[in-house]
Amino acid sequence: MNSQPMPVQAEGKSEEKPLAYVKALPLKEYNDLEKIKAELRDGNVLIVKLTPLAISSIEAVKDAIEELKAFVETIGGDIARLGEERIVLTPPTIKIWRKKTQ
Repeated sequence: MNSQPMPVQAEGKSEEKPLAYVKALPLKEYNDLEKIKAELRDGNVLIVKLTPLAISSIEAVKDAIEELKAFVETIGGDIARLGEERIVLTPPTIKIWRKKTQ
């Protein structure tokens, strides 16, 4: 009897490349915006930690967020805050659900 665990593969699941990834990225410096934009163009969902850049400059964080908002708007994506330290950015194929306030 073999005591080795058997690998489990979901039925119909293949080893193909996924359509998109959810990635967590730190915003360490303003130049990281180009990498973030490229990831969004590739169709990935990003959770961006703002704290590394905020440590050196709150103004740089504000400028970066404004630039990302403008970029996301031009590609038809979405952006939202996740607490005090993070934002989430999505490509055009994914929208962020927002609770309607009354």
